[in-house]
Amino acid sequence: MTSEATALADELLEVLATWMPLEATFVGIAGHDAELADPGEDAQREIREQAAGILARARASADADRVTLGVVVQQAEAVVTQIDARTVEFTFADPMFATGISHLTFLPQLAPSGERAEEDYLTRLAALPSFYEALAQRQGDGLRAGRTPVDRNVGNAIAFLDRYLAQEELFAQPLTGGRGERRDRLVAEVVRPALARYREFVATEVAGNGRPGDRPGLCWLEDGEAHYAALARMHTTTDHTPEELHRLGLDVLAGLEAEYAELGGREFGLTDPAAVRRRLRTDESLRWRDSEEMLETARAAVARATAAAPDWFHRMPRAECVVRAVPDADAPVAAAAYYFPPALDGSRPGVYFTNTHEVRTRDRFIAETVAFHESVPGHHFETSLALELTGLPQLRRVAPVTAYSEGWGLYTERLADEMGLFSSDVMRLGMVAEDSVRAARLVVDTGLHALRWTREQCVEFLRTHTVLSEVEVQSETDRYIESPGQALAYMTGRLEILRLRRFAESALGESFDIKDFHDVVLGGGPLPLKVLGDVVRAWAG
Repeated sequence: MTSEATALADELLEVLATWMPLEATFVGIAGHDAELADPGEDAQREIREQAAGILARARASADADRVTLGVVVQQAEAVVTQIDARTVEFTFADPMFATGISHLTFLPQLAPSGERAEEDYLTRLAALPSFYEALAQRQGDGLRAGRTPVDRNVGNAIAFLDRYLAQEELFAQPLTGGRGERRDRLVAEVVRPALARYREFVATEVAGNGRPGDRPGLCWLEDGEAHYAALARMHTTTDHTPEELHRLGLDVLAGLEAEYAELGGREFGLTDPAAVRRRLRTDESLRWRDSEEMLETARAAVARATAAAPDWFHRMPRAECVVRAVPDADAPVAAAAYYFPPALDGSRPGVYFTNTHEVRTRDRFIAETVAFHESVPGHHFETSLALELTGLPQLRRVAPVTAYSEGWGLYTERLADEMGLFSSDVMRLGMVAEDSVRAARLVVDTGLHALRWTREQCVEFLRTHTVLSEVEVQSETDRYIESPGQALAYMTGRLEILRLRRFAESALGESFDIKDFHDVVLGGGPLPLKVLGDVVRAWAG
């Protein structure tokens, strides 16, 4: 008999899949492979009401499975929080967070296999005109209500759509049985015109009517401060206020100065942290020669980590992790790197995407750190192992808990140093530099969205306190503007996982086994930090 907690988890999973059907396909949730999201006001309101009802029942439940109930509560709250924030109305350009662009990022990554999957794929393509019509209506309504995007990001969206439409082939996955020809006609006669109409809407109705760079944050919109505080709680799965997170970021940055001095002294003969960061930022020998060098370095790091992993983990993912370049159309506005999970049926491996756009301006010294975070033992282990937990409710295997997933990714950057995976002190400086970015995110994200920082304040803070290249400073700033609160999850999650590890080491003493600890952290699927704390304390206590 299905428990109440499992039933609630299954019900919420269906709500999530209806809300985000493309993402559901990527993580293997059945039944929505022919659908696209409905960004309309009425559809979003219905999703919210369903999630709120499940939330109330989960809070009142006396079921003994408190872990599953904890996940249901957090995930249902997340749906309500995001829909209430109305970010779909003023988020235009980011390939991961802007719904009009993310569909064009995700759809080409699908690899439909079999007649049914290929037909579902064609049905999705045929639905793109309706999707973009509804999205334009929603974004136009938001614009007229004063929920405006930032003008710079509108320009980025137009540039993305222009690059996308300039490609000779769109959605060019191999299809069988004449479906390739149907796809080509569909794209030429239906999809391209729809994308062109959406591009025209953005260019003629939205561009020039948004916020300037001195008002980029959510706090400049009606009820924005309250929405941002809720998004911060959602993404961190903590009760920290934006002000507390801002101070935490400043404290972590201050603590990294000694590491810059130590490693900089060994590698460059420089012990002033600012001088070390300046050297990392300006030394042309620390940039890439070409895209192939970047890709080969990433592949070597993944291979090294995969070979060492059995000494640190009891379980290895069944799925392979491969390295690919970010698609050309996405690259100018995409993050420096990201990960796509494997398909449960084995039709798609886990993919670590690294951004080769303007490759000679990008930093070579962070390559190993980023590879460990995104692939092995980072997101590839965390995501793939969760998908293999078939004894858990499916929600427990696929729930998007940012603080857990990004906290784990950041935890594994330092774990990689324990594992002896870094090839040099320069690459270890990359580890410290990436810590600086994640700590700075706590400062600038809260600065932008709660403390009324200008875009230029964010840019200058990142230039001073990190070693990001100029192209990354600009793209990261645009990302934080369009994804309020998401960047808070990384350092918050890492610090909590480290705190729990120290607790377990103290509680278990000589019987502590790092493989066991990793099994506990990864063995329950993605968990809100409070729930993860309960699980670790029950194991170690």
